[in-house]
Amino acid sequence: MKVCVVGTGYVGLVAGTCFADGGNHVICVDKDAAKIEGLKKGDVPIYEPGLSEIIKRNVKAGRLEFTTDLDASVRESLVCFIAVGTPQDEDGSADLSAVVAVAKAIGRAMDGYRIVVTKSTVPVGTHKKVDEAIRGETTHPVDVVSNPEFMKEGAAVDDFTRPDRVVIGTTNPAVVEILKQLYAPFMRKTERLLVMDPASAEMTKYAANTLLATKVSFMNEVATLCEKYGADVEVVRAGVGSDSRIGHPFLFPGVGYGGSCFPKDVSAFVCMGREVGVPAIVAEAVQERNRRQRQAFAERLLEHFGDGIKQTTIGVWGLAFKGRTDDVREAPAIDAIRIMRDAGATIRVHDPEAMANGERMLGRERISYHNDGYEALKGADVLVVFTDWPEFRTPDFGEIRKALKQPVIFDGRNLYDPQFLAKQGFEYHSVGRPTVKPNV
Repeated sequence: MKVCVVGTGYVGLVAGTCFADGGNHVICVDKDAAKIEGLKKGDVPIYEPGLSEIIKRNVKAGRLEFTTDLDASVRESLVCFIAVGTPQDEDGSADLSAVVAVAKAIGRAMDGYRIVVTKSTVPVGTHKKVDEAIRGETTHPVDVVSNPEFMKEGAAVDDFTRPDRVVIGTTNPAVVEILKQLYAPFMRKTERLLVMDPASAEMTKYAANTLLATKVSFMNEVATLCEKYGADVEVVRAGVGSDSRIGHPFLFPGVGYGGSCFPKDVSAFVCMGREVGVPAIVAEAVQERNRRQRQAFAERLLEHFGDGIKQTTIGVWGLAFKGRTDDVREAPAIDAIRIMRDAGATIRVHDPEAMANGERMLGRERISYHNDGYEALKGADVLVVFTDWPEFRTPDFGEIRKALKQPVIFDGRNLYDPQFLAKQGFEYHSVGRPTVKPNV
């Protein structure tokens, strides 16, 4: 099948590449000429495990190409995916200007029937706006479909090729059959296609992300209470997660959620409720808890050093909002580092993939960036962990002790065992667990 994907950001690039790997001819379109030229040369603008290799394989096979020519791409394709950004507007709602602009451009380029699929995360009712935008530019027939993505950064390729579900929002059975064919390579074991009306498909994406963010924020609230009462949130998490109605995923306490999805989608969910006079009370509380969680962790560290914070050097592991990605959008580390820097601390940072993006956000004022994690700790008074990179889970604690002026760790991801660190001579602060002092 011939497919075009408009937008080579995270969603569009992964989706287009995986469709090509499934045997389709895919044209990925973007107005950013520099990005397109880079992709043609094999320069992948995002870090996602496995993606670069799949891109190279399919470009070589002639199934995947990159261009800035939207008109030609639309004319060559039956199915056109819209996968451009929907950034958060000033009022917290999703900015649909790029989506509508692409819809109009597709309408102008159409020379016959097309299926236009919104892959971007868009508020309920967007399918009508897209349909109106296209029909305002052409007399050719069109079917507009909602097909939200459910990919996790750091596992996007696996999520796309082995999906929990694929949601198709359309009322046209003929369109369902075409999209079934497109997704068939990823449905070989079991059929996981869910067909519903477009509005329900759009709501499904927001409801899913808001519910997952709710689990994160609720567990962070439990962790805060555990700190006050001397309970251990990790034990509590195991007890709660063992209930089959709840489960263990997304019950990990920490410094708060971030990234390109949860903050933006929860905010848009709140705005959707406001627009129709239905306050999203739970979602608003999720936002507030997340805001407080990010701030509280940095404040604990400032309180620990007190008036000496201006003479303190802080070694930081992790800038990305989660491991296995270079995405620093809404990352808790970025906010916390700004708080610590503004208080007068000097920061030494390491992240396996996100340092360039982090430097663009933070600059170099009292912040240095180091390719080696232990180098970042040399002369520091404390190690602060913000990201759950796999290589941070089992470090050489002897090397950490040698590098630090004081054996103190603030762990925002609860990666380490408190009693083990106490035996290693560390003072260890985590989230929702009692602080431990060295016992050697």
